Amino acid sequence: MQLTNTIQKRLNVSSTQLLYQSAPFQAAILFVSGPFVDQFLTKQNVFAYKYSTIVLGFIILSCLIAVIVNFSTFLVIGKTSPVTYQVLGHLKTCLVLGLGYTLLHDPFTSRNIIGILIAMVGMGLYSYFCTIETKRKQVGEISSLSQVII
Repeated sequence: MQLTNTIQKRLNVSSTQLLYQSAPFQAAILFVSGPFVDQFLTKQNVFAYKYSTIVLGFIILSCLIAVIVNFSTFLVIGKTSPVTYQVLGHLKTCLVLGLGYTLLHDPFTSRNIIGILIAMVGMGLYSYFCTIETKRKQVGEISSLSQVII
């Protein structure tokens, strides 16, 4: 994540431009390596599978969701910071676990509850310190501006 932010700032490009340039390379690498990884993990040849219309539809849907996730990742990192992206990732995990419990009646384990609590405390502390930092910068700008005026 930090590398994405660094590259965007160094090249002075937007998140969309960086994604547009990197997506073909990502797709090529996955196209070449994907079948081998699938073969290794599932012990089945991906090209020997008989694909139905429904399966192809879900593959296309999965690809569209991946594009949206990649775009949102580059957008969030470009507009904020890698730390903010990580905090959003933890929030997403908490929401997935919470909605799984609420909608699917998936039981919570003590590990899930502790993880959610740690993530929530971390997000709260991150927001708190970001607010303090923003206020400190504003006070510093006001004091430096008042010194220029005097």
